[in-house]
Amino acid sequence: MSPDEYCQQKTVQSGSSFYYSFLFLPPERRRAITALYAFCREVDDTVDDATDQSVARIKLAWWRTEVSAMYKGSPTHPVTQALQPHVAPYQLQEQHLLAIVDGMEMDLDQSRYLDYAGLQRYCWHVAGVVGILSASIFGYTNVQTLAYAEKLGLAFQLTNIIRDVGEDARKGRIYIPVNELQQFGVTAADLLNARHSDKFEALMRFQTERAQRIYDEALALLPKEDRRAQRPGLMMSSIYRTLLDEIERDGFQVLSQRTSLTPLRKLWLAWKTYVRA
Repeated sequence: MSPDEYCQQKTVQSGSSFYYSFLFLPPERRRAITALYAFCREVDDTVDDATDQSVARIKLAWWRTEVSAMYKGSPTHPVTQALQPHVAPYQLQEQHLLAIVDGMEMDLDQSRYLDYAGLQRYCWHVAGVVGILSASIFGYTNVQTLAYAEKLGLAFQLTNIIRDVGEDARKGRIYIPVNELQQFGVTAADLLNARHSDKFEALMRFQTERAQRIYDEALALLPKEDRRAQRPGLMMSSIYRTLLDEIERDGFQVLSQRTSLTPLRKLWLAWKTYVRA
């Protein structure tokens, strides 16, 4: 199996909605973004699959060394071997890839965030910087496009947090800020024990409205001249905002179930966005 095939398999197996936006890219850019996504998945799995935190930290330290090796021209992992040819053409910054690793390590260091400002710092590492790297691969002429991509990454991560509240709680992680839980009268125990209530629905409606607002803010930042190049992000935005609508329509039943869109619906939303952008 070649490095590119490895990354493709990793991406398909993840079942991620991002895969559907990759399908519309030219081959070279598709290989680059698939390799980047596979890198993110590998590093994320290092933490999610670990039963021993010390082992996870050792593996993350290895990934930092591997990123450095990639930039020196000697990667050893299939993911970095696939990503390395795209580093120079798309000006992918080493510091951004290392920031992703740092973000994954944050999950080992803390499982609660006191306020939204703290959560934003986490989101920048695991999603905002991924948005910047992705925008570089998609192509841009106006530097403001990177600000759009960074904010769009934040919106994506907030959507993931809303979708995965119950699943994350079962792993002992609560990403909804403590002060916002207190504001709506919802306790950590409510989330850990999947206690749905009117207060919880109000809390989740607040989270959803903020995420939708950030999508609007991100899209307002996208320069017209880069809109076509950045269509993959616009496709993902359409898919994720539709997912938020579905979650709200279901009454925010995210403590005990995972709301998702069918592959066919994701593909339809991606195609519709592609032809309209």
